[in-house]
Amino acid sequence: MPRRHFTPKQANRTLPLVRRIAADILAAGDELRSLGETPPAESVQALRQRIRDLMDELESIGCSWRDWDFETGLVDFPARIDGRPVLLCWRSDEETITWYHTPEGGYAARRPIPADLL
Repeated sequence: MPRRHFTPKQANRTLPLVRRIAADILAAGDELRSLGETPPAESVQALRQRIRDLMDELESIGCSWRDWDFETGLVDFPARIDGRPVLLCWRSDEETITWYHTPEGGYAARRPIPADLL
């Protein structure tokens, strides 16, 4: 199945749902950290499964979780700008999606989405 490419407007329309899923992932990450150094295995497994299920929800929308420290809630949306593959980049404390980066560049190489595409 071909991978979906979002326009910035399409990606922004998904944010109400993506925002809720990201908040749930971050909460599960907090809960996982709060279990301490020797948590019960069943608690860890249950939280890991919850996180996997939530990430699967994001994948079903067409976007991907990118915050493996579970601290800022980074989500990428595949897109094209000027015919090139890029990733629209959203962080859970941002109101809308206004940044992108190349697949190779990552978060540190974020650039503003051109205004005419917003």
